[in-house]
Amino acid sequence: MKIGVLKERQADELRVAVSPDTVKKLIGLGFSISIETGAGAAASFTDEVFTAAGATIAPSAGAAVGDADLVLKVRAPLADEIGGLKSGAIVIAHMSALTNKDTMKALADKGIIAFAMELLPRITRAQSMDILSSQSNLAGYKAVLDAAAVYGRAFPMMMTAAGTVPPAKVFVMGAGVAGLQAIATAKRLGAVVTATDVRPAVKEQVESLGGKFLMVEDKDAASAETAGGYAKEMSEDYQKRQAELVKQHLTKQDIVITTALIPGRPAPVLVTEEMLKGMPEGSVLVDLAVEAGGNCPLSEFGKTVKKYGVTIVGHANVPARLAQDASTLFAKNLLNFISPQVKADTKTLVINWDDEIIKGTLVCKDGKLVHPMLAQ
Repeated sequence: MKIGVLKERQADELRVAVSPDTVKKLIGLGFSISIETGAGAAASFTDEVFTAAGATIAPSAGAAVGDADLVLKVRAPLADEIGGLKSGAIVIAHMSALTNKDTMKALADKGIIAFAMELLPRITRAQSMDILSSQSNLAGYKAVLDAAAVYGRAFPMMMTAAGTVPPAKVFVMGAGVAGLQAIATAKRLGAVVTATDVRPAVKEQVESLGGKFLMVEDKDAASAETAGGYAKEMSEDYQKRQAELVKQHLTKQDIVITTALIPGRPAPVLVTEEMLKGMPEGSVLVDLAVEAGGNCPLSEFGKTVKKYGVTIVGHANVPARLAQDASTLFAKNLLNFISPQVKADTKTLVINWDDEIIKGTLVCKDGKLVHPMLAQ
């Protein structure tokens, strides 16, 4: 079977869906691999490196995937890319399926079998395939560095002959994978870190990383997590009380990093315009949810702006700002997703359609949208 790999064409996308290491392993599983020329250039993977790993470099997108049985991408195919795929091909990518329904319908109409990796079930067996975790981990790290780059003071406490520099106060909102990595990174840089999340279960994780946990603790908080481990949207009363607690805390913070996302829905507003006005002059807010509307309504997608004396960082596609590492991890996630579906003795792809992981990620098949969250 032939695997085709396309160069990502979105303006902010620097990643690629394979790495030299995964190319070798996929060839070992029995695949041939054709990669569009320049696909890995932005991630510092040259055509020569891929050739050395055993791949063939195709001169165009059509040559790479026109006859491919399996197509690997980072982001969902664009309209012209869908047109270049053969009917019956399998496409695996971060599809943004729940908010990209027209593209999912176009894939179904073309007869494509599409897997949306962001819909992977949150089960132990799937952890090594989890693109959201691998990419969020890098995003949390990079968010702290992005904050440090525009913050006008130092992170750690410094005692000098000329006086003492106090440590920066960093507040992380949302203690998922990105938030926890942001906490760890800010602590390593010497900041005083606090964090908040609607899920009381993460308190121990925050404290184990050296952060102090801040939240309204009541009976509502006990049901703040879905069965899949994601944060739920809380009641209006709880949101008001949590907002007041956060509002008071923000008046004393130098750097705020917001990470809250709800799958398939706009990002919840965590820092209102009124809260922003109360933050100290020269403080920084990094909004990692800006692509989903933002946790602050004044965040601007792909821009760094200043409002009420606060620098608001809204970089697009933060994982791609660490393109080589992000690509390496993403590629390994895809390899781990594909490998169990390959029969070792015949080196053929035999998909187990009853597998919980396959059912959870399958978006379209046989010309129809089949995922329960899209089929309606």
